[in-house]
Amino acid sequence: MPAQHWMNDGRLHFGVGVEDTFVPQERVGHRKLDEYELTQHYEHWREDLALAAESGAGFLRWGIPWYLVEPRPGEFDWRWIDDVAENTRTLGLRVVVDLMHYGTPLWLENQFLNASYPERVARYARAVAKRYAGVWNDFTPLNEPIINAIYCGETATWPPYLSGQDGFVKLTLALARGMVRTQQEIAAVNPAARFVHVDAGFRWEGDGGAIPLDVLEERRFLALDLITGRVDATHPLGSYLASHGVTEADLAWFAENAVTPDVVGINYYPAFTTVRYLDDGAAAPIEAGVAGLRDLLLLYWERYNLPLAVTETSRGGSVESRLEWLTESLAEVRALRAEGMPVLGYTWFPFFSLVDWLYRHDSKSPDEWFIHMGLVDLERGADRTLARRKTDAFGAFQRESGR
Repeated sequence: MPAQHWMNDGRLHFGVGVEDTFVPQERVGHRKLDEYELTQHYEHWREDLALAAESGAGFLRWGIPWYLVEPRPGEFDWRWIDDVAENTRTLGLRVVVDLMHYGTPLWLENQFLNASYPERVARYARAVAKRYAGVWNDFTPLNEPIINAIYCGETATWPPYLSGQDGFVKLTLALARGMVRTQQEIAAVNPAARFVHVDAGFRWEGDGGAIPLDVLEERRFLALDLITGRVDATHPLGSYLASHGVTEADLAWFAENAVTPDVVGINYYPAFTTVRYLDDGAAAPIEAGVAGLRDLLLLYWERYNLPLAVTETSRGGSVESRLEWLTESLAEVRALRAEGMPVLGYTWFPFFSLVDWLYRHDSKSPDEWFIHMGLVDLERGADRTLARRKTDAFGAFQRESGR
């Protein structure tokens, strides 16, 4: 049996994450979205990793741009990834490798709906795990599967541009199959590998939306329920899934191939994780503070009884608001740990400014879409370079982490 995850040593581990959304497919009105390109991480990655280490973070959530690493099927270009891996080893930064953050390679026709997607993504993951075994042993097979299914399968925002509940279910099933095969293939080549599942936190108030509240509240767990073999005909979403084409054979496959992550990560943002439905059916994000964080962590702990981590949290706006959230959220995490909940990690995400995803659907410059919610702010200079400016929140994070 593999040893327990290194995070599970009684301490609270501090991490930061680099925003790494990759949606490279373009069409009229839909620009390429590559956060590394837009934030100049490709040019400044050494500085960014050095800052992460300086912040006191013991681990880093960092993603591989699959579409660049495998530009043609089965052909890999590891040159940049080799340099990054060696640098993180030198810095002593553990990396939780984010293998899939929304986008597939350009050559994969119909993206996640391609019949070969689960095997394609698993082969890519296997290649990563084999090459970097001993340097990178921690993996997130796919970031925020339900967000992925919503954007790609329910709202037709990202490719393959499906819509409605039928699209959502089709995407979720494909993503979950890919997650299972990814974990299986990584474990086959690196027995020391550990897995951190990352779910987007979802909370709702009111019941005026197009989708019944009871479906929404179960749907947020669907990907993790599938990969752990928990979904059968008696599952609360059993009839919902069957009505959208999920067969008994599909569910049997997940039961027979069930995988379990070592750590369940929850992403939570106090100002927009919680959505309130109004009487007219309109929805708007609301502030939920630490109460929402506690609620989500309790829900996942009670449902899965697995070690937890806060894999993303931060607050946009002023540095003062970030400082306030850092203090409040860490106090809540520490309180939950004192009550016996195994919350092993706390991740400030993003580490530096990001470009709003709405940039993809607009023609304005990236600067007009910057959101400053990190420990480091990006500032455009006269030479067009994005300078990295440490904020007071950076120093506060250092102190909290014991740096």
